[in-house]
Amino acid sequence: MTSLRVFEAAARHLSFSRAARELNLTQTAVSHQIKNLEALLGSKLFVREPGSLRLTDTAHDYLSTVRPLIVEISEATTRAMDRKKEGALYLGCTASFALKLLIPSLAHFRAKHPHIALRFGTIVSTESMKRADYDVSIRYGSGDWPGFESVKLSDEEIFPVCSPLLLKNGPPLKTPADLAKHTIIRTAFSYILRDDWPLWLVQANEPNLEFANEIVFDLLFPSVQAAIDGLGVVIGRTPMVLPDLASGQLVEPFSIRLPSELGMYLVSPKERAQLPQVRLFQKWALQRFGSQGDAP
Repeated sequence: MTSLRVFEAAARHLSFSRAARELNLTQTAVSHQIKNLEALLGSKLFVREPGSLRLTDTAHDYLSTVRPLIVEISEATTRAMDRKKEGALYLGCTASFALKLLIPSLAHFRAKHPHIALRFGTIVSTESMKRADYDVSIRYGSGDWPGFESVKLSDEEIFPVCSPLLLKNGPPLKTPADLAKHTIIRTAFSYILRDDWPLWLVQANEPNLEFANEIVFDLLFPSVQAAIDGLGVVIGRTPMVLPDLASGQLVEPFSIRLPSELGMYLVSPKERAQLPQVRLFQKWALQRFGSQGDAP
């Protein structure tokens, strides 16, 4: 394992000396660990060139498999060590919710519960629940995750939003049909995993409307930010756009909202759902972000 950690660090830095500094080892020790690994594999991993270090083809292939495993083992070890600390909470959250709502509110949670040590992880929407190792996470979905306890934060609606400057300076946007004259901001991982625009267009009686121009992002947060910056019209979800509507950075051009079948959930493995720090965070999050909460 030591040889693997040394190899990963040296490959990342392309320098034995920088890897040695990171791992608090001598450069001689780094060279020794690399030689041990090369002897085990029966193949060279690095080629020394004047003033630089280069990975061999074998090292490239080996690194692509080894690096994710090293990271996973390292994270699991850190979590195991943290759980020995009373009150530690390993918290996961989707990137968009974290940036728009959770992180701006964490100071409030810390003020109420300063004894809880937080370790935060960002969740991508396609991350497998089986690999998740959070005490509590905030996820988007249906709430049906076998083996997990889930509590819905609030009901959600989906509807278009845009910058007020776009309404003032752009083409008219009085009816849903006018969307064909505007740049539409999409949030989609691929052509298979699409966003909520088609569903809303059905609700607006424009199921066959074709957009003349699109900008596509892979996450909701940059999509909403692009709308704030006047790049186009985006489909928003309450609670993700309510703060921006309240501040005037976004406006809702139509009065057509579609209730969403999905939503943000507080999710915990059943064996950890009763931990005191989990219950305290759930109570706080429901008050802060729930339908009856006191969120700004």
